[in-house]
Amino acid sequence: MQKFETTLQVRPDDIDMNQHVHASRYMDYVLAARYDQMERCYKMAMEEFIQLGFGWFVATAHVQFKRPLGLGDHFIVRTWVEEILKSGVKVRFEIIKQKTAKLSCDGYFEYTMVNLKTARAEKIPDWIVAKYSV
Repeated sequence: MQKFETTLQVRPDDIDMNQHVHASRYMDYVLAARYDQMERCYKMAMEEFIQLGFGWFVATAHVQFKRPLGLGDHFIVRTWVEEILKSGVKVRFEIIKQKTAKLSCDGYFEYTMVNLKTARAEKIPDWIVAKYSV
């Protein structure tokens, strides 16, 4: 599967009392990158996905921290679909500090596709599998 990149910057409200990015923000960064990449790279904006009655719920989030990001740092969020399951996808990611090109953290998310009306998992249609199989 192809890897896609989104560049972001650490904001003041991302910083915790230890003067580096709070652990929860790394998950926000991946979600922001996926939002960008759905439209730009997969050609299916989240808004379009929602209009079709579907959503993605996070079933599992695993983050392995290596090096902290600090205020003002620019970084790259690289993601790729590692596996497409019956009703979900496993998305791997890396967050790389742009200035040093060193890995800040990596991990994966497992998303379950749900029907927004029922809030229940739904089998991913073949046409959506095709969109994510780039």
